[in-house]
Amino acid sequence: MQSFENTFHQFNWNSVQERIYAVGPADVQRSLRKAKKTLEDFLVLLSPAASESLEEMAQLTQQLTQQRFGKTIQLYAPLYLSNECQNICTYCGFSMDNPIKRKTLNAIEIMQEAAALKAMGINHVLLVSGEANKTVGIDYFLKAIKLLRPHFAHISVEVQPLLLEEYEALHRAGAHAVLVYQETYHEEVYKRYHPKGKKSNFAFRLETPDRIGKAGMRKIGLGVLLGLEDWRIDSFFNALHIDYLQRHYWQTKYSVSFPRLRPAEGIIEPNFVMEDRELLQLICAYRIWNPDLEISISTRENEKFRNHIIALGATTMSAASKTNPGGYVVDPQSLEQFETSDERSMEEVRQVIYQAGYEPVMKDWDGCW
Repeated sequence: MQSFENTFHQFNWNSVQERIYAVGPADVQRSLRKAKKTLEDFLVLLSPAASESLEEMAQLTQQLTQQRFGKTIQLYAPLYLSNECQNICTYCGFSMDNPIKRKTLNAIEIMQEAAALKAMGINHVLLVSGEANKTVGIDYFLKAIKLLRPHFAHISVEVQPLLLEEYEALHRAGAHAVLVYQETYHEEVYKRYHPKGKKSNFAFRLETPDRIGKAGMRKIGLGVLLGLEDWRIDSFFNALHIDYLQRHYWQTKYSVSFPRLRPAEGIIEPNFVMEDRELLQLICAYRIWNPDLEISISTRENEKFRNHIIALGATTMSAASKTNPGGYVVDPQSLEQFETSDERSMEEVRQVIYQAGYEPVMKDWDGCW
């Protein structure tokens, strides 16, 4: 079966690290001047040397984003369905070994949460759950999508890796996009962060986007958890993954997210602290390398950074997010997966986007198309 794993094993973590840190200023300028960028240029733009050209990178990023996406920001909100989880992950508040009250929304509660989102004007919703096959498996997701499909223009899911036939069922049911993060591509230390549960299977997770692509999903979202390992190397492998997927599943759209480790009950401190300037460099590197890539910024980031990034590469943003099941109205006190940093209302975020000269988009297409 066609798989990214073969491509992945052609690269070595340590050798990629050496290449990134050996880049010089002349290499950066050479990459910036090229009309068509390659994955090698992305590697160059990740380098410490490229940070000296950040202003030039930011100007190019703004230009490319406006050429491809105009001056628009798509807004969405997550709907957390469950915090039940069968994995132990050292960085997540939902980890199985965390002694917290578990909650899974029933059909009535799902619709109560949906009503709260609709009242904010939300038409793009992201369904999120912990990884617990017995309680929140494919049947549960299909029922949730059936309930929500009449009320939202776009439904994305961020749940445990599924089988090909299960992704096909999600697609038929009306899911438009699937987000799945490898967390880290550093295979040697992956098990340290995921000591127990299905998520500890590095190869199965690595092959998940292939299964999503084969299922014909309209969009696939990727990313790494910024803070586990060196963000430069992890991001190169994430781009390598996107590059592979775009060549094999060319009819699918792709997005990249930038989850930085945020405080949550019972989790580790970040292994690598990523500064705002470095995150901006990473966003610019993605846009300059791949102008068609959707770039999503969540409420993990603070107000100041999110305000700034509106004109510098972002195409999609969450707002007014609650990261706990029932967090909008049903059970606001249930445990969050992580703390949000930008706690402004949907309307406040909309106004900030307007003030920046951009248009907040609540619904960018209709099912009739």
